Amino acid sequence: MAKAIVSPLLERGEYNPQQVLGIVGRSSSIASALNDLPKEVKVVSSKDSLSKEVWKAPIKILAVKPQQLSKIKESVSSFQSNDQFPKPLLISVLAGITLKSLKKAFPRHTCVRAVPNTPSLVGQGLTGLAWPDDMTLDQKKVVRKIFEPISEIYELEEPKLDSFLALTSSGPAYIALVVEAMADGAVAAGLPRLLSNQLAHKTLSGTASLLREKSLHPAELKDMVASPAGTTISALRHLELAGLRSALIEAVVLAAQKSRQLAEEV
Repeated sequence: MAKAIVSPLLERGEYNPQQVLGIVGRSSSIASALNDLPKEVKVVSSKDSLSKEVWKAPIKILAVKPQQLSKIKESVSSFQSNDQFPKPLLISVLAGITLKSLKKAFPRHTCVRAVPNTPSLVGQGLTGLAWPDDMTLDQKKVVRKIFEPISEIYELEEPKLDSFLALTSSGPAYIALVVEAMADGAVAAGLPRLLSNQLAHKTLSGTASLLREKSLHPAELKDMVASPAGTTISALRHLELAGLRSALIEAVVLAAQKSRQLAEEV
């Protein structure tokens, strides 16, 4: 996720590649982290002596698995910045980890919770932000400057971030699964694989544009397409019998619940 944030910012010239230092857990992860990034970007393992330098940076993006938070707390405790005001920024994209937990782990930082999603890679992202009480207006501007070029920003009360994550951050995976299944269906019905994939992708993007630009409710678009006793209503009937709608609803609910559980597991 850090790469999805940083890559488009570098492409747009918002930041200089020499300003970026990335830390990964293992040396074996460095090559994949650097893939498609400018050669001036530095990425080192957490065991490298240079990794200590990241804690001198005024802005840090924390993008690891939530279960790894305790290891990072222990390994950086002696490298955190000296007391100052305003404190350096730490922007966390960890699922479920609360501002309270972040503040406890990084007491000398102003910690922000951000929930971006992978369409940020193409400047079409969505980002939910929850601010701490000690956040200054200038610091908010800095955070917004990071996410505005790549996403729409929604400032939310922290408890709503789990639901936001379940829909927007996990959502691309649900949609990708549906698109893949539709393409598979077209192959099963007789179309070539490459053409099926292309048509499925274009159907997705065209439908999203139609819903957005015409301000249509999804049910309106469904009714526009489904004529009496036609092919679409027959297919929709099968999808309802198969429980597609319920499955998608429960998927979002379960993802939100898991996000809340992660906070308890750390």
